[in-house]
Amino acid sequence: MAKVTLDRLRKVYPNGYVGVDDATFDIGDGELLVLVGPSGCGKSTLLRMIAGLETITSGELRIGDRIVNDVAPKDRDIAMVFQSYALYPHMTVAENLGFGLKLRGAPKDEINRRVNESAQMLELESLLDRKPAALSGGQRQRVALGRALVRQPQVFLLDEPLSNLDAKLRASTRVEIARLHRKLGTTMIYVTHDQVEAMTLGQRIVVLDKGRIQQIDTPMALYNRPANLFVATFLGSPKMNLLWGEVVERGDDLALRIAENVELPLHPEPGLRERVRGYVGKQLTVGLRPEDLTLAAPGPGHLQAKVETVEPVGNEAFLNLGCGGCELILRLPPRSLPAAGDIVHLGHHPEHMHYFDPESGRSLRG
Repeated sequence: MAKVTLDRLRKVYPNGYVGVDDATFDIGDGELLVLVGPSGCGKSTLLRMIAGLETITSGELRIGDRIVNDVAPKDRDIAMVFQSYALYPHMTVAENLGFGLKLRGAPKDEINRRVNESAQMLELESLLDRKPAALSGGQRQRVALGRALVRQPQVFLLDEPLSNLDAKLRASTRVEIARLHRKLGTTMIYVTHDQVEAMTLGQRIVVLDKGRIQQIDTPMALYNRPANLFVATFLGSPKMNLLWGEVVERGDDLALRIAENVELPLHPEPGLRERVRGYVGKQLTVGLRPEDLTLAAPGPGHLQAKVETVEPVGNEAFLNLGCGGCELILRLPPRSLPAAGDIVHLGHHPEHMHYFDPESGRSLRG
């Protein structure tokens, strides 16, 4: 196990494109850290820089106490699991698991011991004599994980390892990876574009966009206190509702004028009140999670909206609504639902509101 330290890591390609810009953070010894973001955000590039598969343009990378910028991948004491299983089709599961150790000249009895330990951990004992063609997708992915496990490296790097699996297998394999991490306590860096994987697996999450780090924090801190509009709308399913309009004063109170005769009362907590008041007469973007909107009786401060579609998904339902030119999603229990075309009234939890500058996208919470 080892701590990994990135200090102002930067990757610039020969054509001038900046793949990663000023990445600075630590991965603690034994931590499972997730790099998440949309396609092209730089997350896989950053992982490949840590692995030694991409050269570092500038900055410093440490694994443990060693600076490894110019250390060959094979000498970094890391193991990587790729999106594709990359198993040798002519070898059995046991041979695939032990091949890396065999290349390094490990004694045969040690190879057998480590292969059996990994197979037991991943419930592959009954499959050791099979070849990859006789395995399911989930089993092949477990073999790929096991091949990394037998190495007993300081750091595991996982590059979208579940993206080739169907939804059910992704969920079960995600649980296996979390269980493995708890059991092994090894440093793991996990790349995904799936925010559900990021939220359920990561002890901390690094959110990237366009090569730059947007925010680093625990999953629920990111969900509850996003630093900017990108993080707010990227994490969460369905995504955060955004309403925009002009901040107006109503006596001592504030409201967001969304459209003519459509206003949303704002009740920022004391620490935020003066910041929000600074937007009186200006545009402001307000965010509310789907669970922070409620159906309500007509009354002061309640928005009127039209139901566009109803999506029952079993244990919950989503209402897609139109309100003053804004599109909203409301999360509800699947009982007594309105129908498409109905007019409903919405209450909200003002203490759960998020306030963003519409130009910079930054949260007013700081």
